[in-house]
Amino acid sequence: MSQFWSSWFREYPDFGGMENPGYRTGSFDGDDDDDEMVDIAGVTLDFSTTDDAPPLSSGGYEEYSRNSSSSSRAASMNGNGPTKLVDPLEDPVPGVGTYEDFNTIDWVREKSKDRDRHREITNKSRQSTVNLLHSVSDAFSGWLLMLLVGLLSGALAGGIDIAAHWMTAMKEGVCVVHFWYNHEHCCWASNETTFQERHHCPQWQSWAELITGTSEGAFAYIVNFLMYIFWALLFSFLAVALVRAFAPYACGSGIPEIKTILSGFIIRGYLGKWTLMIKIITLVLAVSSGLSLGKEGPLVHVACCCANILCHLFTKYRKNEAKRREVLSAAAAVGVSVAFGAPIGGVLFSLEEVSYYFPLKTLWRSFFAALVAAFTLRSINPFGNSQLVLFYVEFHAPWHLVELAPFILLGIFGGLWGALFIKANIAWCRRRKTTRLGHYPVMEVLVVTALTALIAYPNIYTRMSGAELISELFNDCSRLDSSQLCGYQQPANNTDTGVGNTLPDRPAGPGLYTALWQLALALVFKMMITVITFGMKVPSGLFIPSMAVGAITGRLLGVGMEQLAYYNHDSIIFKGWCSQGADCITPGLYAMVGAAACLGGVTRMTVSLVVIMFELTGGLEYIVPLMAATMTSKWVADAFGREGIYEAHIRLNGYPFLEPKEEFEHSSLAVDVMRPRRSDPALAVLTQEGMTVGEVEALVESTHYSGFPVVVSQQSQRLVGFVLRRDLLLFALYNGRKRQEGVVSSSQVVFTEHTPSQAPDAPPPLRLRGIMDLSPFTVTDHTPMDITVDIFRKLGLRQCLVTHNGRLLGIITKKDILKHMAQITNRDPDSILFN
Repeated sequence: MSQFWSSWFREYPDFGGMENPGYRTGSFDGDDDDDEMVDIAGVTLDFSTTDDAPPLSSGGYEEYSRNSSSSSRAASMNGNGPTKLVDPLEDPVPGVGTYEDFNTIDWVREKSKDRDRHREITNKSRQSTVNLLHSVSDAFSGWLLMLLVGLLSGALAGGIDIAAHWMTAMKEGVCVVHFWYNHEHCCWASNETTFQERHHCPQWQSWAELITGTSEGAFAYIVNFLMYIFWALLFSFLAVALVRAFAPYACGSGIPEIKTILSGFIIRGYLGKWTLMIKIITLVLAVSSGLSLGKEGPLVHVACCCANILCHLFTKYRKNEAKRREVLSAAAAVGVSVAFGAPIGGVLFSLEEVSYYFPLKTLWRSFFAALVAAFTLRSINPFGNSQLVLFYVEFHAPWHLVELAPFILLGIFGGLWGALFIKANIAWCRRRKTTRLGHYPVMEVLVVTALTALIAYPNIYTRMSGAELISELFNDCSRLDSSQLCGYQQPANNTDTGVGNTLPDRPAGPGLYTALWQLALALVFKMMITVITFGMKVPSGLFIPSMAVGAITGRLLGVGMEQLAYYNHDSIIFKGWCSQGADCITPGLYAMVGAAACLGGVTRMTVSLVVIMFELTGGLEYIVPLMAATMTSKWVADAFGREGIYEAHIRLNGYPFLEPKEEFEHSSLAVDVMRPRRSDPALAVLTQEGMTVGEVEALVESTHYSGFPVVVSQQSQRLVGFVLRRDLLLFALYNGRKRQEGVVSSSQVVFTEHTPSQAPDAPPPLRLRGIMDLSPFTVTDHTPMDITVDIFRKLGLRQCLVTHNGRLLGIITKKDILKHMAQITNRDPDSILFN
């Protein structure tokens, strides 16, 4: 038997005793989770050891202790003696109240624990002033936590923006007066800058000027080119090296994993302090390297890390995983709020795209946290324009009903691009996982960075950052605009009927034609390079690259419509609303609509995307074009597959995520999915009496199931309850042997309320009714699976017992449902729970 317990402690080292300094009190404990996470980096994760039911919490003992009277607890393990069953609330035991890594929380139990805790605080608040103040502080703690999350996330986002702008500019030169200024700020502070050449000033010098003393000529161009590639490779190498060495969880977007965590899954270290630090540093490096990626998705991950770390300051969030996920849902809204300066859109993004459980109070707290974060970011003013919005636009010409046709055309393009991108990116990521390519992440990042820099530098629209490109494309040409996109001809008979700072539609000039060719090449380049960039082992967001593709397409279409209107203003399409010399078409509006369409096609966002776009640009009057394009994009993309990019990556990684928006249309029954199957061995069960401690230990040792149904007897199979493997071993058998006198291998294990009679010389029985769940969730064998799936989704279950007239037939776990759904869609069922 000592061999059994030594093997048990090797499997669960947290249970070895109080001397173990590494035992956890939470699932995302940042103190040591990241160290373990580094240890498992690169190791294939095997979930075959949880064949039956994923482990439930060991922390629901408040329910058990209330179900048993004080006298029964006093005689709990020893039916005749005075020895008391240890209550983990009074005498803490290592491992109690935790979840194992890569398993799912028990939503029902966690919510029940929180209700019991709140009821106890409310009752005590009537007894004294101190308890009343404690009750008030407990109620206020959620709002205080939201305030801290908003302040910290806003401050970090402001720092990331400033650092990324500075390092991006460093690839082209340096401010010799104040080296910490980026190009824009350096020339802003100069008194020798003209409006036409506002990006040229003597204080800012390119690398060719610093090295060769001149900025003209082929040699100077080559020097700048080589320095651009050098800095890009250096930044990307540092990013991937830091991720690989210190925090493998810091790579990627983070949104697929955040969605999975919010559904109840445990990924230790993913939201820890070490991951947060590495994510912030490497995000700045990755964005500055010029790769086709954005910082918006990773900022959601950063905000959730902040929220998880701050949760440890508050007991009710530190000890309750369901409550903590409410905070993480609000943090996801904060991430979008600081990424785009869109607090309302962030709340809707969390509700529509990320959150699994979103009660009304979470909506209010998300709104408050997003507001605080936006205010903090505005106070820092990282963009230097005293505006919260990232791409401020000021279009003067109203849109016309005829323009809905090209807007819908942009929606069709966005849907096609989104569907194509998802299929291509998933195919590339699967190839990365299944071939030797995945063994060399550093080399892959360096090769893609070198390829990106080599192709991007000659083209001004690929050389600039994604946010700068989108801002350029959204811009409406004014009288003093020197951009190539405003390179129009001035017609000889122009009467200049423009109003204020606006200009009438004009014929395209050589500068505009050059810009259009460069944009077309940039479009092809962005579409191809983004496919292989997203998913590499560096922090990588998808919002900005997707918007850039759509903005380029929209600008090209907008210029085409503008020229069509100029040369055909008397045609039936334009007659009556577009007269000669009028400002009829706004190409920047088409860029904005195209950006929304492509982002919607990739992510399948709708309501939140429209709100984010008008918050992002300030273009409130253009909601209808945005809605038309976004809805069309979703319909077209859904025709090729209903999964967005984040759902596709969740499925690729094998995360146990039940998509709430996915319909279960198969007509199978619970008996078709449950285990054991006809060819399987019988279900391992415990009887309510008649088994010895040795037999129970042998059953646990010979299986890897995470829970055991308790039945009346092996013959009747009448269901009595359900016992968790963790509770059985830690709270009962181990403590029974260690702390209770007289418990031996031949002692009877009893789950009944009354101890059965036994021989006078028999060892005392071990009473375990207090750790048994007397009301496990059950369905009958003829329950349709669509109803069963809805029960799992809405209650957050991990297992459900199947009965027939009260007799136990089998068990259905979340893993069984996911495997069954994979089989229905002709996918490999073994890909579930990590691939």
